[in-house]
Amino acid sequence: MSQKRAIFEEVGTDEKTKVAAPSPGLIDKDTGGARRAIRIWLMVLFAMVAAMILVGGLTRLTDSGLSITEWNLVTGAVPPLNEADWQAEFDKYRQTPQYELMNRGMTLAEFQFIYWWEWGHRQLGRFVGLVWALGFLFFLATKRIPTGWTPRLLGLGALGGLQGAIGWWMVSSGLTGRMVSVASYRLAVHLGLAFVILGLITWFILKLGRSEAALMQARRGRNPKLFSMGTGLMHFAFLQILFGALVAGLDAGRGYIDWPRMAGQWIPDDMFNYTPLWTNFFENPSLVQFIHRMLAYGLFIFGIVVWRRARGSGNEATKRAFDWMAVMLFGQVVLGIVTLMHAAPWNIAILHQLGGIVLWVLIIRARFLAQYPITQTIRSTKA
Repeated sequence: MSQKRAIFEEVGTDEKTKVAAPSPGLIDKDTGGARRAIRIWLMVLFAMVAAMILVGGLTRLTDSGLSITEWNLVTGAVPPLNEADWQAEFDKYRQTPQYELMNRGMTLAEFQFIYWWEWGHRQLGRFVGLVWALGFLFFLATKRIPTGWTPRLLGLGALGGLQGAIGWWMVSSGLTGRMVSVASYRLAVHLGLAFVILGLITWFILKLGRSEAALMQARRGRNPKLFSMGTGLMHFAFLQILFGALVAGLDAGRGYIDWPRMAGQWIPDDMFNYTPLWTNFFENPSLVQFIHRMLAYGLFIFGIVVWRRARGSGNEATKRAFDWMAVMLFGQVVLGIVTLMHAAPWNIAILHQLGGIVLWVLIIRARFLAQYPITQTIRSTKA
């Protein structure tokens, strides 16, 4: 027989029929972790990797990269502590082609100058690895890594280790034969991987700045075409970075210092003097600088096209991000021309490299906001 109920009694309140109400925030359940703390840790790593790139550039500009002729991961962290140790390191350097062909007669004091640059670069690399390892192990041990993020953060460490090995592979190329500097294509691989690591850290910082639910919501308003064009711009910029490394490795920025022509010619007549033919693209300073110039023009034009496309976006934050990208793109082109016309002195050349870092980050940020636009209010669209 059915039980009588009061006219205002809620149906289904008994224990057998009670259904739990869905709790809010199910998307972020068990996925949050220590997003803010990990983000701060990644920001520290970002600053250190950026500094690593700049110190590496100064090491190259001061011709210091071959001053340490061995790769000792642990014992190499201790510099020479007395005169005998310094003399031993100097004797090793005096057996290299760079000393014989370029620095013969160098004093111990002059050697110490280039030694400290290379030692500092390697030491900073060790410190980056230590900061990554301590941070990763701490977050892993305390189970504070958000769901799905462990492989990404572990991958950063693996790329860092690979970068160290590539660094020695690069240095070893200049210690034999008649080389007075490292192989330019190995330098390009080394710098390219550094920018890949920097780009990944940037992307991770941006993603961790919002919850998974917010990212999912933002993705619904993505601009697929603008994101695709931003991806193309990022790849174009990366290619230009690689050729910038080739220019640095060959000192190609000091060969032709007039602009817009090269030694009075629009197309230099010595661009394909090397044999076999393919080696010109990596070893001929004339062709490498010419390609770097042409890529700069192409990157600038394509960047303006992407910027114009972004002007049609309905999201103000996305438009502003591409505005800043365009401003830095113009500034980087100007910096490149100034660097060239002054024969790439270290102080201007390092500014150009810093400009490359800033532009790289701004492109990635603009691409991110095309994929995950910031939610805006009606008031913000009128501002």
